[in-house]
This record gives sequence, C-alpha cells and structure tokens, in this order.
Amino acid sequence: MIEMNLAALERAAALVHRVIRPTPQYSWPLLNARAGCELWVKHENHTPIGAFKVRGGLVLLDSLKSRPGFRGVISATRGNHGQSLAFAAARAGARCVILVPHGNSREKNAAMRALGAQLVEHGRDFDEARERASALAAGEGLEFVGPFRPELVAGVASYALELFRGAPPLDAVYVPIGCGSGICGLIHARDALGLATRIIGVVSASANAYARSFGARSAIETASAVTIADGMAVRVPVPAALEVIFRGAERIVEVTDAGIAAAMRHFFTDTHNVAEGAGAAPLAAALQERERWHGARVGVILSGGNVDREIFARVLADPPARPPVE
Repeated sequence: MIEMNLAALERAAALVHRVIRPTPQYSWPLLNARAGCELWVKHENHTPIGAFKVRGGLVLLDSLKSRPGFRGVISATRGNHGQSLAFAAARAGARCVILVPHGNSREKNAAMRALGAQLVEHGRDFDEARERASALAAGEGLEFVGPFRPELVAGVASYALELFRGAPPLDAVYVPIGCGSGICGLIHARDALGLATRIIGVVSASANAYARSFGARSAIETASAVTIADGMAVRVPVPAALEVIFRGAERIVEVTDAGIAAAMRHFFTDTHNVAEGAGAAPLAAALQERERWHGARVGVILSGGNVDREIFARVLADPPARPPVE
C-alpha cells in the first residue's frame, strides 16, 4: 500500500519522469478574457498517449512486474485507462487485455491495439465491461486492474505536483471525475504540499453518480451514463475514491453536454488545443461559475485530447456561444 505523503508522491513522480517529461501549464490570454480570471491550463493532452492516465499505468506496472508469476493485466476502459495500461505493459514486457463496451470510440480502440493491447468488446457501458474483466481475470492468469488503485492515484498525482509547483498559487482547481484517480491525486498532492487550494470536481449532468454521492455522503449509482464526455461516463462510483473526495473536495459541479461542447470549441479557438469531452469539462465548469472567480487565479485540468474526428468535427461545426472578448 502506498502512503500518500509527499515522499511517496515524489518517488512516484520520479518514476513517471523517467519515461515522460512533465507536461506544461499555460495561462492563455484569450481564455483569461473569456473566464474573467487568470486561468491556468494543465495540458495532460501533451503526454505520449494524449491523456493523464499514462502516469498511473507506469507506476502500477513498475510495482507489478517484479511479483512472482506475474504475466500481465486485464482491465476495462472507455479508452485512456486502457491506453495507459497498454503503454506501460509493453514497457514491462507484460500481456495486456482490455475490455471496452460495444460502440466504444473506434479511434481509442485503434490506439489501444497499436500500443499492444488485446481488445475485447463486452457490455453496454463501462461498468458492464469492468464486471466482465474482473470475472475473466483468474481464468486468463492476469491481474485485474480496476479503475482506482493506490499506485494509479500516486502516479496521477505527479501532474498535480507539476501544476502546483509550476503555476503561481491557485485559488481553486477544476478537475473532471471519471472513476476518481485524477481528483484524488490532486487532493493528495495539495495536502502533501500544505496548500489551501480548493479542489472542485466536475461531472456530466448525464453521468452524475459522483455529484449525487457527494451530496448524499454515500455511494449512489445511476441507471445510465450517456454523455459526450466518455471519460466521465461512469454509473457506479468507487467507494475508496469517494472517501478521499468527501474529505478533500470542496464540491462537485455538474455541466451539460452543450457546455462541454462549447468548452471544446473554446480550447480550439483560444489555444488551438484539442480537448476531449472530459478534458474540456473543467473549463465548462469554470465558465459556468465565472462570477465566482473574478480576478482570481484558477486551474483547469485538460485531462486528455483523445476525441474521435467525427465527434470533434460536429462540435466545431456548431456556432460558438459567444466571442472570447466582449
């Protein structure tokens, strides 16, 4: 078990940085004008797989590869988690089997296969694919990797250390919630550094299990999770993640698919960066709460840029909500 103190997070970050360079955090003038504050973007779309998840996979596979009899991993994903495991497993010389729901992103599926993953389609959504992956693990002789483990969180926390040390002091940071490793990594890093930055989770209004759970202070599942932000399309919250979120997050904001799509356009027009739905959701939330942060300094986690071409083309074809500077 990894303790989430500063020394442990530094060790995980050092391991990550042996393989990938720290990603940048930039404050873009047009986004600042749009948001009415000094906005700092953490560019996790600049990793080798185009998303923050690669960090956790590297730390996890480093810990697993030395175990006697270890052959490989099996997991479920909508894309970025699977790419992370495939990337790290290939470096460790291990097998990687990934289950995805039917109808999953063709481009993310292709990326996972290119990284060496054996892909299996199962179920109507992420949670059904996850249940099947868990059931197959023993028969395949593989380690089942759920979406939330201490090693994954410690690895992901490396982006938070980079952000907190690379940007000026931040009043708040908005972060998307899928299964919770990203927001929990931020919380652990903030606490380890002794900062007062407010951590605000973001979910889709159409996949709001974590928001509902946060309000009730207990796990609440939803019947469906259909959203343009496939990285946040989760029906069943992870109890271990909820424990950290209850303790360390200020609140959780819900954003609509329309708001997410607008934020994807804003990232492209204002910075010429591609953001997938989950990666744009923090910006959508910051703009939704624009009046709260007038003159403040706010961070947003652009968690990934892996969006299918057809989806992104449709998003860009819509008229922008308003010009960046009024």
